[in-house]
Amino acid sequence: MTDSDRLARFVRTKLQDMGQQYERARREFHTARSEVAGDIPVDELGRARLVCRRYAEKRAVRLDGEGRPVCFEANHPDCESCVEDIQDGRIETW
Repeated sequence: MTDSDRLARFVRTKLQDMGQQYERARREFHTARSEVAGDIPVDELGRARLVCRRYAEKRAVRLDGEGRPVCFEANHPDCESCVEDIQDGRIETW
């Protein structure tokens, strides 16, 4: 086996490993996203499609690890009820 054959094999092996790691990370990301979002529809970027109670508008927002939209403001009644409805699976979506 020549040096160039060994190099090609090494590169091919490393690329396959990277592809497998990428695929594993992608699956874990999608699994985690679906566990947080539940049945909430998401856009192509993985953002939850919600109707904001506070501003009465359609929004595509990311949910944090606790299932709260990133626009969440603690102690605001509309935001608090939004999070409760997300957890109960009754949030208005689009």
